[in-house]
Amino acid sequence: MLTRIVTCCLICAVVVLAGTGAARAQDAILDHLNDTAVEVKATPDPAEKRAILAKNIDGLIGALNTVRGTPTLSEQDAKGIDQVQAQLQEKSDELAGRNGFSPVPDNRLDEFSSYVVQDLEQARSITIGIVTLLLIIIIIILLV
Repeated sequence: MLTRIVTCCLICAVVVLAGTGAARAQDAILDHLNDTAVEVKATPDPAEKRAILAKNIDGLIGALNTVRGTPTLSEQDAKGIDQVQAQLQEKSDELAGRNGFSPVPDNRLDEFSSYVVQDLEQARSITIGIVTLLLIIIIIILLV
């Protein structure tokens, strides 16, 4: 387990050093969601598609919850995390048909997976610091 954590940290450090800091970290989160969309589209069974989406969206929400509990989190980072988390929670509710949403129909799950990615891509103006993004990426990697 320690080896896995060290490897994850090194991968994150390389990702950050290879590019433009926060932009690269945000790209890693979007890449995770893109991979989810590809997996959903490659899966023929609607129940399995729904389970993949739920697992990955809820996993990201959990990662954000974990980072949100970090005592050194800046107020600006906390606001950014809250905004992303609210968007993801809305997508989770829509997928499952909670909080006034009708469940996403089985024949629309492929489109929904792309919609989740597009929605978060449009939210790129949300500011989250590089250290916070690295924590989120590490947690995502550990969840995979």
